[in-house]
Amino acid sequence: MDRTEENRQEYKELQRRVKREVSKAKQKAYDELYTRLDTREGEKDLYRLARQRDRDGKDVQQVRVIKDRDGRVLTSEESVQRRWKEYFEELMNEENEREKRVEGVNSVEQKVDKIRKDEVRKALKRMKSGKAVGPDDIPVEVWKCLGEAAVEFLTSLFNRVLESERMPEEWRRSVLVPIFKNKGDVQSCSNYRGIKLMSHTMKLWERVVEARLRKVVEICEQQYGFMPRKNTTDAIFALRILMEKYRDGQRELHCVFVDLEKAYDRVPREELWYCMRKSGVAEKYVRVVQDMYERSRTVVRCAVGQTEEFKVEVGLHQGSALSPFLFAVVMDQLSEEVRQESPWTMMFADDIVICSESREQVEENLERWRFVLERRGMKVSGSKTEYMCVNEREGSGTVRLQGEEVKKVQEFKYLGSTVQSNGECGKEVKKRVQAGWNGWRKVWGVLCERKISARIKGKVYRTVVRAAMLYGLETVSLRKRQESELEVAELKMLRFSLGVTRLDRIRNEYIRGTAHVGRLGDKVREARLRWFGHVQRRENETPAQD
Repeated sequence: MDRTEENRQEYKELQRRVKREVSKAKQKAYDELYTRLDTREGEKDLYRLARQRDRDGKDVQQVRVIKDRDGRVLTSEESVQRRWKEYFEELMNEENEREKRVEGVNSVEQKVDKIRKDEVRKALKRMKSGKAVGPDDIPVEVWKCLGEAAVEFLTSLFNRVLESERMPEEWRRSVLVPIFKNKGDVQSCSNYRGIKLMSHTMKLWERVVEARLRKVVEICEQQYGFMPRKNTTDAIFALRILMEKYRDGQRELHCVFVDLEKAYDRVPREELWYCMRKSGVAEKYVRVVQDMYERSRTVVRCAVGQTEEFKVEVGLHQGSALSPFLFAVVMDQLSEEVRQESPWTMMFADDIVICSESREQVEENLERWRFVLERRGMKVSGSKTEYMCVNEREGSGTVRLQGEEVKKVQEFKYLGSTVQSNGECGKEVKKRVQAGWNGWRKVWGVLCERKISARIKGKVYRTVVRAAMLYGLETVSLRKRQESELEVAELKMLRFSLGVTRLDRIRNEYIRGTAHVGRLGDKVREARLRWFGHVQRRENETPAQD
Protein backbone atom coordinates (compact mmCIF):
# COMPACT_ATOMS: atom_id res chain seq x y z
CA MET A 1 0.00 0.00 0.00
CA ASP A 2 1.26 3.46 -0.90
CA ARG A 3 2.14 5.70 2.03
CA THR A 4 -0.04 8.58 0.86
CA GLU A 5 -1.73 11.03 3.23
CA GLU A 6 -5.10 9.54 2.34
CA ASN A 7 -3.97 6.00 3.23
CA ARG A 8 -2.39 7.22 6.45
CA GLN A 9 -5.65 8.86 7.55
CA GLU A 10 -7.62 5.75 6.63
CA TYR A 11 -5.19 3.61 8.68
CA LYS A 12 -5.56 5.88 11.73
CA GLU A 13 -9.35 5.77 11.47
CA LEU A 14 -9.32 1.96 11.29
CA GLN A 15 -6.95 1.85 14.27
CA ARG A 16 -9.35 4.01 16.32
CA ARG A 17 -12.32 1.81 15.36
CA VAL A 18 -10.44 -1.37 16.32
CA LYS A 19 -9.49 0.13 19.70
CA ARG A 20 -13.11 1.11 20.34
CA GLU A 21 -14.34 -2.39 19.45
CA VAL A 22 -11.69 -4.02 21.66
CA SER A 23 -12.63 -1.69 24.51
CA LYS A 24 -16.34 -2.54 24.07
CA ALA A 25 -15.60 -6.28 23.97
CA LYS A 26 -13.44 -5.95 27.09
CA GLN A 27 -16.15 -4.01 28.92
CA LYS A 28 -18.78 -6.56 27.90
CA ALA A 29 -16.59 -9.43 29.13
CA TYR A 30 -16.01 -7.65 32.46
CA ASP A 31 -19.74 -6.90 32.84
CA GLU A 32 -20.57 -10.57 32.25
CA LEU A 33 -17.83 -11.61 34.69
CA TYR A 34 -19.07 -9.31 37.47
CA THR A 35 -22.68 -10.39 36.88
CA ARG A 36 -21.65 -14.04 37.19
CA LEU A 37 -19.53 -13.35 40.28
CA ASP A 38 -22.58 -11.89 42.02
CA THR A 39 -24.30 -15.30 41.89
CA ARG A 40 -23.79 -18.37 44.08
CA GLU A 41 -22.39 -20.31 41.13
CA GLY A 42 -19.84 -17.61 40.45
CA GLU A 43 -18.46 -17.31 43.98
CA LYS A 44 -15.88 -20.05 43.35
CA ASP A 45 -14.66 -18.10 40.32
CA LEU A 46 -14.28 -15.08 42.60
CA TYR A 47 -11.76 -16.80 44.88
CA ARG A 48 -9.95 -18.20 41.85
CA LEU A 49 -9.74 -14.70 40.38
CA ALA A 50 -8.41 -13.30 43.67
CA ARG A 51 -5.72 -15.98 43.89
CA GLN A 52 -4.71 -15.43 40.26
CA ARG A 53 -4.39 -11.67 40.73
CA ASP A 54 -2.26 -12.28 43.84
CA ARG A 55 0.04 -14.66 41.92
CA ASP A 56 0.32 -12.27 38.98
CA GLY A 57 1.42 -9.51 41.34
CA LYS A 58 4.17 -11.55 43.00
CA ASP A 59 6.00 -13.25 40.11
CA VAL A 60 8.04 -15.29 42.65
CA GLN A 61 7.47 -18.58 40.84
CA GLN A 62 8.89 -17.06 37.65
CA VAL A 63 12.42 -16.58 39.02
CA ARG A 64 14.56 -17.58 36.06
CA VAL A 65 18.00 -17.12 37.61
CA ILE A 66 19.30 -18.76 40.78
CA LYS A 67 22.58 -19.07 42.63
CA ASP A 68 24.86 -22.08 42.78
CA ARG A 69 26.19 -23.47 46.07
CA ASP A 70 29.01 -20.87 46.01
CA GLY A 71 26.64 -17.92 45.58
CA ARG A 72 27.35 -17.28 41.89
CA VAL A 73 24.30 -16.31 39.81
CA LEU A 74 23.38 -18.81 37.09
CA THR A 75 21.61 -17.42 34.03
CA SER A 76 21.53 -20.10 31.32
CA GLU A 77 18.54 -22.45 31.29
CA GLU A 78 20.73 -25.56 31.35
CA SER A 79 22.75 -24.42 34.39
CA VAL A 80 19.59 -23.38 36.28
CA GLN A 81 17.99 -26.78 35.64
CA ARG A 82 21.18 -28.58 36.69
CA ARG A 83 21.29 -26.58 39.95
CA TRP A 84 17.67 -27.39 40.85
CA LYS A 85 18.30 -31.07 40.14
CA GLU A 86 21.55 -31.04 42.12
CA TYR A 87 19.91 -29.35 45.14
CA PHE A 88 16.84 -31.57 45.41
CA GLU A 89 18.66 -34.78 44.49
CA GLU A 90 21.09 -34.15 47.33
CA LEU A 91 18.31 -33.11 49.73
CA MET A 92 16.17 -36.17 49.05
CA ASN A 93 18.92 -38.76 49.06
CA GLU A 94 21.06 -37.65 51.99
CA GLU A 95 20.63 -39.63 55.20
CA ASN A 96 21.84 -38.53 58.65
CA GLU A 97 24.18 -40.79 60.56
CA ARG A 98 22.35 -43.27 62.76
CA GLU A 99 22.83 -46.35 64.85
CA LYS A 100 21.81 -49.51 63.05
CA ARG A 101 19.21 -51.53 64.93
CA VAL A 102 20.44 -54.87 66.20
CA GLU A 103 17.15 -56.13 67.56
CA GLY A 104 14.31 -56.97 65.23
CA VAL A 105 10.58 -56.86 65.76
CA ASN A 106 8.03 -59.57 65.14
CA SER A 107 5.92 -59.04 62.05
CA VAL A 108 2.14 -59.35 62.26
CA GLU A 109 1.15 -61.97 59.71
CA GLN A 110 -2.60 -61.81 59.32
CA LYS A 111 -5.13 -61.93 56.54
CA VAL A 112 -6.45 -58.56 55.42
CA ASP A 113 -9.90 -57.90 54.00
CA LYS A 114 -10.49 -56.91 50.41
CA ILE A 115 -11.07 -53.25 49.61
CA ARG A 116 -14.77 -52.42 49.75
CA LYS A 117 -16.68 -49.95 47.59
CA ASP A 118 -17.67 -47.82 50.59
CA GLU A 119 -13.97 -47.32 51.43
CA VAL A 120 -13.32 -46.01 47.93
CA ARG A 121 -16.38 -43.73 48.12
CA LYS A 122 -15.12 -42.22 51.39
CA ALA A 123 -11.64 -41.71 49.93
CA LEU A 124 -13.13 -40.01 46.85
CA LYS A 125 -15.24 -37.75 49.05
CA ARG A 126 -12.15 -36.65 50.99
CA MET A 127 -10.24 -35.71 47.82
CA LYS A 128 -10.44 -32.00 46.99
CA SER A 129 -11.14 -30.83 43.47
CA GLY A 130 -9.14 -28.25 41.55
CA LYS A 131 -5.71 -29.51 42.62
CA ALA A 132 -2.64 -29.75 40.38
CA VAL A 133 -2.32 -33.13 38.67
CA GLY A 134 0.64 -35.50 38.64
CA PRO A 135 2.56 -36.88 35.63
CA ASP A 136 -0.40 -39.03 34.48
CA ASP A 137 -2.57 -35.89 33.95
CA ILE A 138 -5.68 -37.60 35.39
CA PRO A 139 -7.43 -35.27 37.87
CA VAL A 140 -9.64 -36.66 40.61
CA GLU A 141 -12.59 -34.86 38.98
CA VAL A 142 -12.57 -37.57 36.28
CA TRP A 143 -13.33 -40.25 38.86
CA LYS A 144 -15.91 -38.08 40.61
CA CYS A 145 -17.76 -37.42 37.34
CA LEU A 146 -17.89 -41.14 36.48
CA GLY A 147 -19.77 -41.90 39.70
CA GLU A 148 -20.45 -45.56 40.51
CA ALA A 149 -18.62 -46.77 37.40
CA ALA A 150 -15.45 -45.18 38.78
CA VAL A 151 -16.03 -46.68 42.23
CA GLU A 152 -16.35 -50.16 40.75
CA PHE A 153 -13.26 -49.75 38.57
CA LEU A 154 -11.13 -48.28 41.38
CA THR A 155 -12.23 -50.95 43.85
CA SER A 156 -11.16 -53.64 41.39
CA LEU A 157 -7.86 -51.84 40.67
CA PHE A 158 -7.03 -51.31 44.36
CA ASN A 159 -7.76 -54.95 45.16
CA ARG A 160 -5.34 -56.02 42.43
CA VAL A 161 -2.70 -53.71 43.90
CA LEU A 162 -3.38 -55.04 47.41
CA GLU A 163 -3.19 -58.65 46.26
CA SER A 164 -0.03 -58.26 44.18
CA GLU A 165 1.60 -55.65 46.47
CA ARG A 166 2.68 -53.87 43.29
CA MET A 167 1.26 -50.56 42.10
CA PRO A 168 1.40 -49.26 38.50
CA GLU A 169 4.82 -47.95 37.44
CA GLU A 170 3.31 -44.61 36.41
CA TRP A 171 2.43 -43.93 40.07
CA ARG A 172 6.12 -44.03 41.02
CA ARG A 173 6.80 -40.85 39.08
CA SER A 174 6.17 -37.36 40.41
CA VAL A 175 6.85 -33.72 39.58
CA LEU A 176 8.58 -31.56 42.20
CA VAL A 177 7.59 -27.89 42.29
CA PRO A 178 9.78 -25.48 44.32
CA ILE A 179 7.62 -23.18 46.48
CA PHE A 180 9.25 -20.06 47.93
CA LYS A 181 9.10 -19.88 51.74
CA ASN A 182 8.55 -16.09 51.61
CA LYS A 183 11.74 -15.42 53.54
CA GLY A 184 15.39 -15.10 52.61
CA ASP A 185 17.06 -14.74 49.21
CA VAL A 186 14.63 -15.55 46.38
CA GLN A 187 17.56 -16.80 44.27
CA SER A 188 18.74 -19.36 46.85
CA CYS A 189 17.45 -22.92 46.42
CA SER A 190 17.54 -23.49 50.20
CA ASN A 191 14.72 -20.96 50.62
CA TYR A 192 12.32 -23.14 48.62
CA ARG A 193 10.20 -26.05 49.79
CA GLY A 194 9.68 -28.86 47.31
CA ILE A 195 6.10 -30.07 46.90
CA LYS A 196 5.50 -33.23 44.90
CA LEU A 197 2.68 -33.42 42.39
CA MET A 198 1.68 -37.07 42.44
CA SER A 199 -0.92 -39.12 40.62
CA HIS A 200 -4.39 -38.37 42.03
CA THR A 201 -5.30 -42.04 41.61
CA MET A 202 -2.33 -43.00 43.77
CA LYS A 203 -3.45 -40.46 46.38
CA LEU A 204 -6.84 -42.18 46.41
CA TRP A 205 -5.04 -45.48 47.04
CA GLU A 206 -3.05 -43.82 49.85
CA ARG A 207 -6.24 -42.55 51.49
CA VAL A 208 -7.75 -46.03 51.46
CA VAL A 209 -4.59 -47.46 53.07
CA GLU A 210 -4.40 -44.58 55.58
CA ALA A 211 -7.99 -45.14 56.75
CA ARG A 212 -7.18 -48.80 57.44
CA LEU A 213 -3.92 -48.01 59.26
CA ARG A 214 -5.62 -45.47 61.52
CA LYS A 215 -7.97 -48.21 62.75
CA VAL A 216 -5.00 -50.36 63.76
CA VAL A 217 -2.42 -47.88 65.08
CA GLU A 218 -3.03 -45.93 68.28
CA ILE A 219 -1.03 -42.70 68.34
CA CYS A 220 -0.09 -41.18 71.72
CA GLU A 221 -2.11 -38.30 73.21
CA GLN A 222 0.91 -35.98 72.93
CA GLN A 223 0.61 -35.94 69.12
CA TYR A 224 -1.81 -33.23 67.91
CA GLY A 225 -0.82 -33.13 64.25
CA PHE A 226 -3.16 -34.68 61.66
CA MET A 227 -5.08 -36.56 64.35
CA PRO A 228 -8.90 -36.84 64.32
CA ARG A 229 -10.70 -34.47 66.72
CA LYS A 230 -7.44 -32.60 67.42
CA ASN A 231 -6.12 -29.38 65.91
CA THR A 232 -3.68 -26.54 66.46
CA THR A 233 -6.13 -24.75 68.77
CA ASP A 234 -5.96 -27.62 71.29
CA ALA A 235 -2.16 -27.48 71.46
CA ILE A 236 -2.03 -23.67 71.61
CA PHE A 237 -4.65 -23.56 74.36
CA ALA A 238 -2.91 -26.28 76.42
CA LEU A 239 0.38 -24.36 76.31
CA ARG A 240 -1.24 -21.00 77.10
CA ILE A 241 -3.21 -22.36 80.06
CA LEU A 242 -0.10 -24.09 81.47
CA MET A 243 1.86 -20.82 81.22
CA GLU A 244 -1.01 -18.90 82.82
CA LYS A 245 -1.23 -21.26 85.81
CA TYR A 246 2.49 -20.95 86.53
CA ARG A 247 2.39 -17.18 86.15
CA ASP A 248 -0.55 -16.93 88.56
CA GLY A 249 1.30 -19.16 91.03
CA GLN A 250 4.46 -17.02 90.76
CA ARG A 251 6.49 -20.06 89.68
CA GLU A 252 8.89 -20.51 86.80
CA LEU A 253 7.99 -22.64 83.79
CA HIS A 254 10.73 -23.62 81.35
CA CYS A 255 9.82 -24.40 77.73
CA VAL A 256 12.03 -25.60 74.89
CA PHE A 257 10.72 -25.50 71.32
CA VAL A 258 12.60 -28.22 69.43
CA ASP A 259 13.30 -27.87 65.72
CA LEU A 260 14.12 -30.93 63.59
CA GLU A 261 16.24 -30.42 60.49
CA LYS A 262 14.34 -31.35 57.31
CA ALA A 263 12.29 -33.84 59.30
CA TYR A 264 10.22 -35.35 56.45
CA ASP A 265 13.17 -35.54 54.06
CA ARG A 266 15.46 -37.30 56.55
CA VAL A 267 13.26 -40.12 57.88
CA PRO A 268 15.24 -43.36 57.29
CA ARG A 269 12.93 -45.78 55.53
CA GLU A 270 14.25 -48.75 57.51
CA GLU A 271 13.09 -46.91 60.66
CA LEU A 272 9.67 -46.38 59.08
CA TRP A 273 9.25 -50.11 58.40
CA TYR A 274 10.44 -50.92 61.95
CA CYS A 275 8.04 -48.40 63.55
CA MET A 276 5.10 -49.67 61.49
CA ARG A 277 5.76 -53.26 62.57
CA LYS A 278 6.23 -52.23 66.21
CA SER A 279 2.90 -50.37 66.06
CA GLY A 280 1.14 -53.62 65.15
CA VAL A 281 0.60 -52.98 61.44
CA ALA A 282 -0.03 -56.16 59.46
CA GLU A 283 2.94 -57.20 57.33
CA LYS A 284 0.75 -57.03 54.23
CA TYR A 285 0.29 -53.28 54.73
CA VAL A 286 4.00 -52.81 55.49
CA ARG A 287 4.84 -54.39 52.13
CA VAL A 288 2.19 -52.27 50.39
CA VAL A 289 3.72 -49.06 51.82
CA GLN A 290 7.22 -50.29 50.98
CA ASP A 291 6.06 -50.71 47.39
CA MET A 292 4.90 -47.06 47.33
CA TYR A 293 8.51 -46.03 47.98
CA GLU A 294 10.16 -48.58 45.66
CA ARG A 295 11.90 -47.07 42.62
CA SER A 296 10.31 -43.66 43.19
CA ARG A 297 11.67 -40.95 40.94
CA THR A 298 10.91 -37.33 40.24
CA VAL A 299 11.72 -34.28 38.10
CA VAL A 300 11.88 -30.62 39.16
CA ARG A 301 9.56 -28.24 37.31
CA CYS A 302 10.98 -24.72 37.46
CA ALA A 303 10.49 -21.45 35.56
CA VAL A 304 12.96 -22.46 32.82
CA GLY A 305 11.61 -25.94 32.19
CA GLN A 306 11.84 -29.44 33.59
CA THR A 307 14.99 -31.14 34.87
CA GLU A 308 16.18 -34.65 34.17
CA GLU A 309 14.63 -37.43 36.25
CA PHE A 310 16.36 -38.66 39.43
CA LYS A 311 15.72 -41.27 42.13
CA VAL A 312 14.38 -40.49 45.62
CA GLU A 313 15.64 -43.03 48.16
CA VAL A 314 15.40 -41.25 51.55
CA GLY A 315 12.56 -39.67 53.50
CA LEU A 316 8.80 -39.41 53.10
CA HIS A 317 7.01 -38.09 50.02
CA GLN A 318 6.15 -34.39 50.36
CA GLY A 319 2.59 -33.82 49.14
CA SER A 320 1.56 -37.42 49.83
CA ALA A 321 -1.81 -38.13 51.49
CA LEU A 322 -0.26 -40.88 53.63
CA SER A 323 3.01 -39.20 54.72
CA PRO A 324 1.64 -37.14 57.67
CA PHE A 325 0.28 -40.27 59.34
CA LEU A 326 3.45 -42.27 58.64
CA PHE A 327 5.49 -39.48 60.21
CA ALA A 328 3.23 -39.55 63.29
CA VAL A 329 3.83 -43.32 63.56
CA VAL A 330 7.61 -42.79 63.46
CA MET A 331 7.55 -40.00 66.06
CA ASP A 332 5.22 -42.03 68.28
CA GLN A 333 7.63 -44.96 68.42
CA LEU A 334 10.88 -42.97 68.62
CA SER A 335 9.64 -40.74 71.47
CA GLU A 336 8.11 -43.57 73.50
CA GLU A 337 10.89 -43.69 76.10
CA VAL A 338 11.41 -39.92 76.51
CA ARG A 339 8.05 -38.17 76.20
CA GLN A 340 6.08 -37.05 79.23
CA GLU A 341 2.34 -36.68 79.51
CA SER A 342 0.66 -33.77 77.76
CA PRO A 343 1.03 -30.76 78.13
CA TRP A 344 4.61 -31.29 79.43
CA THR A 345 5.36 -32.79 76.03
CA MET A 346 3.37 -31.81 72.95
CA MET A 347 3.99 -32.66 69.31
CA PHE A 348 2.35 -31.31 66.18
CA ALA A 349 4.01 -33.45 63.49
CA ASP A 350 7.65 -32.29 63.80
CA ASP A 351 6.91 -29.26 66.04
CA ILE A 352 7.89 -30.37 69.55
CA VAL A 353 7.60 -28.43 72.81
CA ILE A 354 9.09 -29.72 76.08
CA CYS A 355 8.12 -28.09 79.40
CA SER A 356 9.45 -28.49 82.94
CA GLU A 357 9.45 -26.72 86.31
CA SER A 358 13.24 -26.34 86.41
CA ARG A 359 15.89 -25.31 83.91
CA GLU A 360 18.05 -28.31 84.81
CA GLN A 361 15.20 -30.72 84.19
CA VAL A 362 14.20 -29.25 80.82
CA GLU A 363 17.87 -29.29 79.77
CA GLU A 364 18.15 -32.95 80.74
CA ASN A 365 14.93 -33.78 78.87
CA LEU A 366 16.17 -31.92 75.77
CA GLU A 367 19.41 -33.91 75.77
CA ARG A 368 17.47 -37.18 76.10
CA TRP A 369 15.27 -36.21 73.14
CA ARG A 370 18.33 -35.32 71.07
CA PHE A 371 20.03 -38.63 71.87
CA VAL A 372 16.96 -40.75 71.05
CA LEU A 373 16.12 -38.95 67.80
CA GLU A 374 19.67 -38.65 66.44
CA ARG A 375 20.37 -42.28 67.25
CA ARG A 376 17.61 -43.16 64.77
CA GLY A 377 18.50 -40.76 61.97
CA MET A 378 16.62 -37.57 62.90
CA LYS A 379 18.60 -34.42 63.70
CA VAL A 380 17.82 -31.65 66.22
CA SER A 381 18.78 -28.20 64.93
CA GLY A 382 20.73 -26.42 67.67
CA SER A 383 20.54 -23.07 65.87
CA LYS A 384 16.74 -23.12 65.44
CA THR A 385 15.75 -24.74 68.76
CA GLU A 386 14.66 -22.00 71.20
CA TYR A 387 14.16 -21.70 74.97
CA MET A 388 11.70 -19.54 76.90
CA CYS A 389 11.27 -19.05 80.65
CA VAL A 390 7.84 -18.00 81.99
CA ASN A 391 7.74 -15.81 85.12
CA GLU A 392 11.54 -15.69 85.11
CA ARG A 393 13.48 -14.73 88.21
CA GLU A 394 16.89 -13.08 88.09
CA GLY A 395 19.80 -15.20 86.96
CA SER A 396 17.89 -18.27 85.79
CA GLY A 397 20.24 -18.49 82.78
CA THR A 398 19.62 -20.53 79.65
CA VAL A 399 19.79 -24.20 78.67
CA ARG A 400 22.53 -25.96 76.73
CA LEU A 401 22.45 -28.55 74.00
CA GLN A 402 25.67 -30.51 73.57
CA GLY A 403 27.54 -27.77 75.40
CA GLU A 404 26.16 -24.96 73.21
CA GLU A 405 23.74 -22.36 74.57
CA VAL A 406 20.22 -22.59 73.15
CA LYS A 407 18.82 -19.26 71.95
CA LYS A 408 16.72 -17.67 74.70
CA VAL A 409 13.61 -15.74 73.61
CA GLN A 410 10.87 -13.67 75.22
CA GLU A 411 8.30 -14.68 72.63
CA PHE A 412 7.81 -17.62 70.29
CA LYS A 413 5.51 -18.27 67.35
CA TYR A 414 3.99 -21.64 68.25
CA LEU A 415 1.83 -23.18 65.51
CA GLY A 416 1.17 -19.71 64.10
CA SER A 417 0.22 -18.12 67.45
CA THR A 418 2.67 -15.91 69.38
CA VAL A 419 3.17 -16.82 73.06
CA GLN A 420 5.05 -14.42 75.37
CA SER A 421 7.12 -15.24 78.44
CA ASN A 422 5.24 -12.61 80.49
CA GLY A 423 1.88 -14.22 79.66
CA GLU A 424 0.61 -11.14 77.82
CA CYS A 425 -1.04 -11.29 74.39
CA GLY A 426 -0.24 -7.82 73.01
CA LYS A 427 2.25 -9.19 70.47
CA GLU A 428 -0.24 -11.81 69.29
CA VAL A 429 -2.89 -9.11 68.70
CA LYS A 430 -0.43 -7.11 66.59
CA LYS A 431 0.46 -10.29 64.65
CA ARG A 432 -3.26 -10.93 63.99
CA VAL A 433 -3.67 -7.39 62.66
CA GLN A 434 -0.63 -7.92 60.42
CA ALA A 435 -2.02 -11.28 59.24
CA GLY A 436 -5.29 -9.54 58.41
CA TRP A 437 -3.54 -6.92 56.29
CA ASN A 438 -1.52 -9.64 54.55
CA GLY A 439 -4.78 -11.44 53.71
CA TRP A 440 -6.35 -8.17 52.56
CA ARG A 441 -3.44 -7.52 50.18
CA LYS A 442 -3.89 -10.97 48.66
CA VAL A 443 -7.46 -10.16 47.60
CA TRP A 444 -7.29 -6.38 47.29
CA GLY A 445 -7.86 -6.63 43.54
CA VAL A 446 -11.32 -8.04 44.24
CA LEU A 447 -12.10 -6.04 47.40
CA CYS A 448 -11.31 -2.71 45.73
CA GLU A 449 -13.07 -3.47 42.43
CA ARG A 450 -15.98 -1.00 42.22
CA LYS A 451 -18.18 -3.23 40.08
CA ILE A 452 -18.25 -6.08 42.60
CA SER A 453 -21.14 -5.79 45.05
CA ALA A 454 -20.59 -5.02 48.75
CA ARG A 455 -22.23 -8.35 49.65
CA ILE A 456 -19.65 -10.34 47.67
CA LYS A 457 -16.82 -8.17 49.01
CA GLY A 458 -18.03 -8.90 52.53
CA LYS A 459 -18.03 -12.63 51.87
CA VAL A 460 -14.48 -12.56 50.47
CA TYR A 461 -13.40 -10.44 53.43
CA ARG A 462 -14.92 -12.85 55.99
CA THR A 463 -13.41 -15.89 54.27
CA VAL A 464 -9.87 -14.64 53.63
CA VAL A 465 -9.11 -11.64 55.84
CA ARG A 466 -11.16 -12.16 58.97
CA ALA A 467 -10.27 -15.86 59.14
CA ALA A 468 -6.59 -14.84 59.35
CA MET A 469 -7.33 -12.27 62.07
CA LEU A 470 -9.35 -14.71 64.18
CA TYR A 471 -6.82 -17.57 64.06
CA GLY A 472 -6.03 -18.80 67.57
CA LEU A 473 -7.86 -15.93 69.34
CA GLU A 474 -10.27 -18.35 71.04
CA THR A 475 -7.31 -19.27 73.27
CA VAL A 476 -6.52 -15.65 74.21
CA SER A 477 -8.05 -13.45 76.93
CA LEU A 478 -8.47 -10.15 75.12
CA ARG A 479 -8.69 -6.83 76.95
CA LYS A 480 -11.05 -4.12 75.72
CA ARG A 481 -8.12 -2.13 74.35
CA GLN A 482 -6.82 -5.11 72.36
CA GLU A 483 -10.28 -5.92 71.02
CA SER A 484 -10.60 -2.29 69.96
CA GLU A 485 -7.21 -2.48 68.20
CA LEU A 486 -8.47 -5.39 66.09
CA GLU A 487 -11.77 -3.67 65.26
CA VAL A 488 -10.06 -0.41 64.24
CA ALA A 489 -7.87 -2.34 61.77
CA GLU A 490 -10.90 -4.21 60.45
CA LEU A 491 -12.91 -1.04 59.84
CA LYS A 492 -9.97 0.53 58.03
CA MET A 493 -9.88 -2.46 55.65
CA LEU A 494 -13.65 -2.35 55.12
CA ARG A 495 -13.57 1.39 54.36
CA PHE A 496 -10.80 0.83 51.80
CA SER A 497 -12.83 -1.98 50.22
CA LEU A 498 -16.02 0.08 49.96
CA GLY A 499 -14.26 3.25 48.78
CA VAL A 500 -15.25 5.21 51.88
CA THR A 501 -13.02 7.55 53.91
CA ARG A 502 -13.50 9.03 57.39
CA LEU A 503 -14.12 12.41 55.72
CA ASP A 504 -17.37 10.96 54.34
CA ARG A 505 -18.60 10.78 57.97
CA ILE A 506 -20.31 7.43 57.49
CA ARG A 507 -20.96 5.52 60.72
CA ASN A 508 -19.20 2.22 61.45
CA GLU A 509 -22.53 0.40 61.83
CA TYR A 510 -23.48 1.37 58.27
CA ILE A 511 -20.10 0.15 56.95
CA ARG A 512 -20.55 -3.23 58.67
CA GLY A 513 -24.17 -3.52 57.55
CA THR A 514 -23.34 -2.76 53.92
CA ALA A 515 -20.65 -5.47 53.85
CA HIS A 516 -22.72 -7.87 56.02
CA VAL A 517 -19.83 -8.09 58.51
CA GLY A 518 -20.57 -8.23 62.26
CA ARG A 519 -18.39 -6.88 65.06
CA LEU A 520 -15.08 -8.72 65.31
CA GLY A 521 -15.26 -8.90 69.12
CA ASP A 522 -18.57 -10.76 68.86
CA LYS A 523 -17.02 -13.21 66.39
CA VAL A 524 -14.13 -13.88 68.80
CA ARG A 525 -16.59 -14.73 71.59
CA GLU A 526 -18.64 -16.84 69.19
CA ALA A 527 -15.52 -18.76 68.10
CA ARG A 528 -14.56 -19.28 71.75
CA LEU A 529 -17.98 -20.73 72.60
CA ARG A 530 -17.97 -22.92 69.49
CA TRP A 531 -14.56 -24.33 70.38
CA PHE A 532 -15.63 -24.85 74.01
CA GLY A 533 -18.61 -26.89 72.83
CA HIS A 534 -16.34 -28.86 70.49
CA VAL A 535 -14.07 -29.73 73.45
CA GLN A 536 -16.96 -30.64 75.75
CA ARG A 537 -18.45 -33.06 73.22
CA ARG A 538 -15.26 -35.10 73.01
CA GLU A 539 -14.12 -37.84 75.30
CA ASN A 540 -11.67 -36.84 78.03
CA GLU A 541 -8.61 -37.20 75.83
CA THR A 542 -6.85 -33.82 75.76
CA PRO A 543 -5.53 -31.37 78.38
CA ALA A 544 -7.93 -28.75 77.00
CA GLN A 545 -10.69 -30.45 79.00
CA ASP A 546 -8.86 -30.38 82.33
